[in-house]
Amino acid sequence: MQTDRDEPLPRSGDPFFYPYRFAVFSMRSLEIRPGVHITNDKCLILDEGPTVVIGDLHLGYERALEQDGLYLPRINTGSIRDSLNDILSKYEPERVVLLGDIKHDFKRAGREESSQVRSIIDLISEDAQVVVVRGNHDNYIQNIISDMGIMAVDHVDIMGYRLEHGHEDSGVRPVIIGHEHPSVRIPGEVGGGMKIQCFVHAEKEGVIVIPPFSPFSAGNDLVIDDQCVMAPALRSCDYADARLYGVTDMGLMDLGTLKSLSDVKVRLEYTSNMSLLASGSAGCEHLRSFLPSHCRIL
Repeated sequence: MQTDRDEPLPRSGDPFFYPYRFAVFSMRSLEIRPGVHITNDKCLILDEGPTVVIGDLHLGYERALEQDGLYLPRINTGSIRDSLNDILSKYEPERVVLLGDIKHDFKRAGREESSQVRSIIDLISEDAQVVVVRGNHDNYIQNIISDMGIMAVDHVDIMGYRLEHGHEDSGVRPVIIGHEHPSVRIPGEVGGGMKIQCFVHAEKEGVIVIPPFSPFSAGNDLVIDDQCVMAPALRSCDYADARLYGVTDMGLMDLGTLKSLSDVKVRLEYTSNMSLLASGSAGCEHLRSFLPSHCRIL
């Protein structure tokens, strides 16, 4: 698998990680389990193939909102196509797993939505095998893809990992899921703050949750409250101790655990400066003074 640098990828047990500081990694990929890499492209890579895993595309989102009188520019599919082209070029996968909620509308498969789904599958099929895993939004997905030689499945097993959407829990572990749209909200010192989509790794229980691929999916804020966690597999974990990895344009960000994120006082200064980082290059030099010497900003 290609990476941004020739050095080995850092692992979650390495001293590179600081549980009480935010660390912006100098690489765009991180191996969190043997052969399992998370990336700031909002995809997960399995070494076998390699295999790219993305979830929650929610194609047709804009059209569905129009039915409720809300109008958004139709940018979802175009943005996803651009991101997929980058991913296919960078990682050269043999296989791409679409981990559910490929389409958005529960009730039907309209002409526009069907066209968008088919165009994304056609794009991927030019370079890789496509595996379609059904999500809870994917009613009628088989009707859309039946003449493309693809059969939608409830799960697929690769490298000993069960890959399923996550709205239901097969109970098989280790498992890689979507559905949750995980994010964290980090408050600022004087209000506001920032919201970051993230990967969730409950290592002890063998559950990995990937962020949504759709640019319209802001994320479901993770808090220590079972009522706020959608995915049964994640809810079955001690997810307060799960490791969170933020996805930013600058690189992956080690956020520690959900439990440690509740210690806002320790993090306020870092949060304030990270907000500057998230908005662009301004503030990067100031941020460096707060990070350990072995943590670098791209």
